[in-house]
Amino acid sequence: MNKKRKGLEVYLVGGAVRDELLDREVKDRDWVVVGATEDDMIKRGYKPVGRNFPVFLHPETGEEYALARKERKTGPGYKGFAFEFSPDVGLKEDLMRRDLTINAMARDDKGQFIDHFGGRCDLEEGVLRHVSPAFAEDPVRLLRIARFRARYGFAIAPETYEILIDMVKRGEVDALVAERVWQELVGALIEPWPDLFIDSLRRCGALTKIFPEIDALFGVPQRRNYHPEIDAGVHTLMALSQARKLTDEPMVLFAVLVHDLGKAVTPEIEWPSHHRHEILGLKPVDGLCDRYRAPARYRDFARQVCRYHLHLHRLDELKPGTIVQLIEKLGGFRDARHIDQFITACHADVLGRKGKEDSAYPQAGLFKRCVDAATDVSASKIAERLSDGKKIGEALFQHRCEAVKCTLAENRTHG
Repeated sequence: MNKKRKGLEVYLVGGAVRDELLDREVKDRDWVVVGATEDDMIKRGYKPVGRNFPVFLHPETGEEYALARKERKTGPGYKGFAFEFSPDVGLKEDLMRRDLTINAMARDDKGQFIDHFGGRCDLEEGVLRHVSPAFAEDPVRLLRIARFRARYGFAIAPETYEILIDMVKRGEVDALVAERVWQELVGALIEPWPDLFIDSLRRCGALTKIFPEIDALFGVPQRRNYHPEIDAGVHTLMALSQARKLTDEPMVLFAVLVHDLGKAVTPEIEWPSHHRHEILGLKPVDGLCDRYRAPARYRDFARQVCRYHLHLHRLDELKPGTIVQLIEKLGGFRDARHIDQFITACHADVLGRKGKEDSAYPQAGLFKRCVDAATDVSASKIAERLSDGKKIGEALFQHRCEAVKCTLAENRTHG
């Protein structure tokens, strides 16, 4: 049987085919080889790189070529699989092990599309549908389908949601490792619809397992401009959606996602006069970052947005000294980008409220003017008059406060 195969049967598969049909830029091309052995590939100059199953790099293009394979579940989690590969494994068998129908299409060397599972129809209708019941065997797929929804804005098929819900009930989510969860989260944040990533996890019950701090926000009423349908969780998703329109920086988007975690642990009666949720929100932010080993810069910035976003909202009510201290805490005197990032996160918080989706944010311009005024104060000139380091610092702070005070006064005059 194998002797009849004089050449390799090579097919373009997966995301490259999907993106071709969507008229999107194809960044990575993966290929499946049918009817070949490892020795066949090596003799043709392909470089083996696969650990669990045979994957090879093309000697000229460097693209990945994998031998067609089947897989079966042998243990819990996403590592509990055994792979079977041989020249007798066909293309359909290889495609059947893939997660979604839109990722289970192929194209041959003549340009003909091969679609055994209806992926092209699902692509046209905007549906994410599992290929086979084997979808439920890999918990990472729960994250991946949520990320695909964030990327394309597609709907998840009802029968696929049923599988996701069952996966959560069976505890498959517990097998996810921290690094992979963080990787998928950061990737989802920079997709066009990051809010759909969170929404998908919540709909299948996974959010309470993976991000319980975020899940706890749903059902908690908003402090201001109360609308029964807009609770703290819905507001968070609205703010995240708005933030993605303003930036593609994952660190900023993560901060927006967790900026209100304190509302789930703060008695509502205390909100109007005491912004305790700003402070109490730091603990759940730390908990989430600890669990998924978030980089320090993500944690630090998220804490700043959580702690100080309401300061910027009521900027014109703050004392000049408080504003100077805020600039210092944000690192604004060292790098102006920190200020821009903070403003973006705060602006998204305002836009994430019903009726405020197109609102201007005058605090942004005012804060930048305050930063500029305070930054223009010359520390070197002060040092020429004073020799004591402590006195220099005190004088610098006072001069910065005066500069900010003048800026606020000018704003009130011309505002």
